[in-house]
Amino acid sequence: MAQVLILHNVPRSAPKGAANVYFESDVGVLDEVEAVTESLDRLGISHRVVGVSYFNEVPQALAASPEPIVFNLVESFHARPEEAMYVPAVCKAFGKAVTGNDTPCLMLTLDKWKTKCVLVAAGVPCPAGVIVPVGHRIPRSKLPPAPLIVKPLLTDASEGIDTSSIINSPGPSLKAAVDRVHKQFGHPALIEQLIGHRELNVSLLERDCRVDVLPLAEIDFSAFGEDRPKIVDYNAKWLVESFEFQHTPRIIPAPLPERVAERVRKYALAAWHATGCRDYARVDFRLSDDGEPYVLEVNPNPDITAEAGSVNALEAAGISYDAFLKSIIVNAEKRLEARASRSKASRAQKARQSEFAVRRTAQADREPIHGLLVDTKFFRPDEITVALEVLDDALAQGPDGDYRSYTVEVGRDVAGWVCFGATPCTVGTYDVYWIAVSPQYQDRGLGTVLLNLAEEKIREAGGRLSVIETSGRDIYYSTRAFYLRRGYTESAVLKDFYAPGDDKVVYTKVIAAN
Repeated sequence: MAQVLILHNVPRSAPKGAANVYFESDVGVLDEVEAVTESLDRLGISHRVVGVSYFNEVPQALAASPEPIVFNLVESFHARPEEAMYVPAVCKAFGKAVTGNDTPCLMLTLDKWKTKCVLVAAGVPCPAGVIVPVGHRIPRSKLPPAPLIVKPLLTDASEGIDTSSIINSPGPSLKAAVDRVHKQFGHPALIEQLIGHRELNVSLLERDCRVDVLPLAEIDFSAFGEDRPKIVDYNAKWLVESFEFQHTPRIIPAPLPERVAERVRKYALAAWHATGCRDYARVDFRLSDDGEPYVLEVNPNPDITAEAGSVNALEAAGISYDAFLKSIIVNAEKRLEARASRSKASRAQKARQSEFAVRRTAQADREPIHGLLVDTKFFRPDEITVALEVLDDALAQGPDGDYRSYTVEVGRDVAGWVCFGATPCTVGTYDVYWIAVSPQYQDRGLGTVLLNLAEEKIREAGGRLSVIETSGRDIYYSTRAFYLRRGYTESAVLKDFYAPGDDKVVYTKVIAAN
């Protein structure tokens, strides 16, 4: 395997007598460095360890590094902790592959409010909440039902969360909690509904080109009693001598009814895809009293020390620490190889791209379109039959018919197909009935080409709203994420519409006039 540079942040030193400063979470990175180093030794993978204190030291470290792969353990910096999210982008700029999640994912998930918005748009339930920027008053008319929890918006590792963060009824204590966040962290406070009394941790691992949801874990609050808030605060994560740390063991697998467990796994996987995770991540949930799961946050690059929840989940799944580490290094190697391959083939790719052509579908396209629909392995035989009926109608009606059908070619190959038309009994609403790209030509932006063309034709015809329906099955996660990236909004979910357990998800997009 390729040589590895273990890049980590140098923990800050706590000033003598410092209060309300979270240095314990900083120091934890050294335990991760030790665990990773020992594992790479066992695996026989050559490695070197470099620590950085400030963001401007990262380019210097990479410029002097011959290692093609960076194991990223940078979680913070001395002056501006949030700049750690840019480390993967710098590694990429230096031509290196980096383990774990990339910069866009880290940027998104650092902001709890933006993450919540993305998850809700993807159909993932989250606790209701509001944000209070520094210098602003609490919008009391918009507060969710109590009890509430007040969090810093832009921190992780439970920094800024303790028992005083729990508010049972809005009043002076709520203002005090918000003011504390503003003063201590200098950024907005998130006021969120505290759901139920149970908390779940769900670890996910990407290996062998698939994402596995590991055995579910529940935090055991049974020793807390009635008066102590059942939350995982800073004490529970970092202060070894505290009651909270010593009395929050994990139960793996979590004692959940299979119906609830399946929903948790479904939402964890949806959260992974919606936020753009890769390699490994953890999704934290609260469980309502009636068994409904709500996602609290997505944690890319979670703690991977021996005692961490993600490592406990690996053990419960029968995956050794060494196998886990090897899998994410293999992922990084594959990304490095893919980048090198793309670089070598850039001229050929440009030549192929110049051969892309979009035109009205012809009769001769019918069999190739049939073939690509089968090759996608997304559609059942009965669905393909319906698609061909729509295609036949479009061909029979011609350019002025109810169905508008277009084909994208690469060279002489039919590479993709889109069919759309005005929705009956509506004013300016159009349905995109079918859009598909041959697996041979995916990841070249052809889906975007076809969808953009459909929207442009809808706009030219005076349309105002584009509607797309798709399946809620797991195999369609990438399809649903594609629509969200293209500016569509999830507008409705019809449970069990296509079949038991197969929901219909409806996406809409307002088509603005030129």
